[in-house]
Amino acid sequence: MATGETVYSVCGMCSVRCPIQVEKRNGEAAWIMGNPHSALKGGLCARGAAGIALEKDTERPSTPLIRVGERGEGKWREATWEEALDYVADKLKAITAEHGNRSVLWSDRGGPFVDLHQSFMRGLGSPNYCNHDASCARNVQHAAQSVLGIGRKMVSYDFRNAKHIILQTRNILEAINVAECNAVMDALGKGCKLSVIDIRANVSASKADNFFMVRPGTDYAFNLAIINELITKKLYKAEYVEKFVNGLEELTAFTAPYTAAWAAGETGIPAERIEAFARELAEAAPNVIWHPGWMVARYNDSFNVCRTAYIINALLGSVGVKGGLPLVNTPKDVGKKGLTKLVDLFPKPEEKRADGVGWKHPQFDGGPGLVNLAYDAIVSSDPYPVKAYLCFRHDPLMAMPDPEALKKKWEGLDLLVSITFSWSDTAWHSDVVLPLSTYLSRESIIASKSGPKPQFFVRHRAMQPTVNSKADWEILCGLAARLTDSHPGMEKLAFKSMEEIWEYQLQNTGLTMQDFAAKGFVELVDAPVVREIESFPTPSGKLEMVSGKWAKAGIDSLKPYASPAHPPQGMFRIAFGRVGVHTQGHTVNNPLLNEQMSENVAWIHESRAKEIGIADGDMVEVFSAGTNSSAGTMRAFVTECIHPEALFMVHGFGHRLPVESRAIGKGVADQELMPGGLEVWDRSGGGLSLQEHFVGIRKA
Repeated sequence: MATGETVYSVCGMCSVRCPIQVEKRNGEAAWIMGNPHSALKGGLCARGAAGIALEKDTERPSTPLIRVGERGEGKWREATWEEALDYVADKLKAITAEHGNRSVLWSDRGGPFVDLHQSFMRGLGSPNYCNHDASCARNVQHAAQSVLGIGRKMVSYDFRNAKHIILQTRNILEAINVAECNAVMDALGKGCKLSVIDIRANVSASKADNFFMVRPGTDYAFNLAIINELITKKLYKAEYVEKFVNGLEELTAFTAPYTAAWAAGETGIPAERIEAFARELAEAAPNVIWHPGWMVARYNDSFNVCRTAYIINALLGSVGVKGGLPLVNTPKDVGKKGLTKLVDLFPKPEEKRADGVGWKHPQFDGGPGLVNLAYDAIVSSDPYPVKAYLCFRHDPLMAMPDPEALKKKWEGLDLLVSITFSWSDTAWHSDVVLPLSTYLSRESIIASKSGPKPQFFVRHRAMQPTVNSKADWEILCGLAARLTDSHPGMEKLAFKSMEEIWEYQLQNTGLTMQDFAAKGFVELVDAPVVREIESFPTPSGKLEMVSGKWAKAGIDSLKPYASPAHPPQGMFRIAFGRVGVHTQGHTVNNPLLNEQMSENVAWIHESRAKEIGIADGDMVEVFSAGTNSSAGTMRAFVTECIHPEALFMVHGFGHRLPVESRAIGKGVADQELMPGGLEVWDRSGGGLSLQEHFVGIRKA
């Protein structure tokens, strides 16, 4: 028996990137657990534990592929890495020579390692780096910036010291961040209250002291009534508000009509429950966390839902305090040098973004942009042609609404490349598939994590790839080396080894890679630091109840409430969400996770099911109210634990690819039930409005 070896690394089965410990036997990963030196306490979710099954899955891309048929036909020829990288580089050279460097678009799933991706795009000279956030957290990011003057990740959640946690559009015990789950459960064990506001009784709701099943689309009404109660009953933290809040008078006047009695008619929650809830919040303040949301690409007013969550936190005095939402610390905040950024190898492109962020939409954050709007430039060539698109671990055809309409928009592309460790609808529709090594068989750049105890962390390669795949740095540095003749300066990114990159990143920190050996990460302070607030980076230096930046863009940051439409007769508002054993569509074909959950079901309220004549477990068709076309069949889950106006399903199912034998034909894909959905988005926050669509259900 070969001697075992321990490797500290980083999970890659979802976007959280939990720190892990991998035990090796005979050169291969044999066991995965949460890094015991971290807040995971050794724990890991089911997805993270299924990483070995991903590495050994025979149904994932195993060598570079170049399309030989029509897009989506699934006709490929195998290629060597040399040939595939030459092919992509030559295409990029030709496209940028004809249409300019700006004609290249990139999207990924965000996260801590994107410095490498952004550096590649800067080296190309394109401003069009995007991520998936238009279908996830753009609304909450922009809400944070409009109130706090900083992004959502610049405040943390001190769950362990909280006295009341409120989850709204954040199903924390199913859309799992293991460290956060541990912290929340620790808090509940110490007597912290938990309240959940949702359209269905999810797992988080099962632990709650208060569960408010609101009518779909009325979260904004609920929040406005809470603000009204806090102000009119003088329940807010007056001293904190006086010192740190700007625009209380405007907020008071705006929310005056939105009483608890009014909200009862909108939300279905009795006025006395709303009033009692506001008193509970005041009793726990300032140790309150009203979570502003995670996946908030839901309604046309989701930006305002997130914004009012931040406002409630402000009124309760919880922003910047222990047991609330303390400001995170960067290395600079604790007197340390940060990593040297790869993106700084190149100047920032002067060209404006294709998606209009920063110029047509000046209020939006230009970092990851809005990829759905960049797709429009492929069709219109406005403001210029977009001709090449590289998708890294991103499956827009699964994540975005109306995939057939999206394919039409992509017809104007001369090159579509998918860099992926598993098959996806987007990979199947691509011109080139470049197989990415799984997180177990690749190393990554060093990343920073801001927080009460900021740190640097690293992903080490725990084993060699079992297929002909490469790490992202190998792919992008390989392309960079091939582009040096057409893109001067690109040779700066053509690193020959990961060690070279690590050395570059650490050059000003005083650290070496040996410092990561003990735990896989390096904490920059010994104990959590909660910084005293002096001011916020807003025009007033305070928390802004009214945002001047949004006003300059012609957008009302205190938007009058508009009652959501009721579903047409016999129809439902579509709703979807996550589950603890899958990461959207990426894991449905995983051998282990498919055994845990192989199909999704349609949650339908028992009263509505009775009207239609559907019993629990019946096979049903779900169809779009707009087209009457079915997206497939699934089982009905008849329950009283969902609002009667909603039909809910777990996202990521309904696969159709013949290369995925375990997932094909199982369940329904919600994105196929959203005709025209690419054009339905929240103009205030930038997020897609994925739950502004109506569906019907009938027996199969």
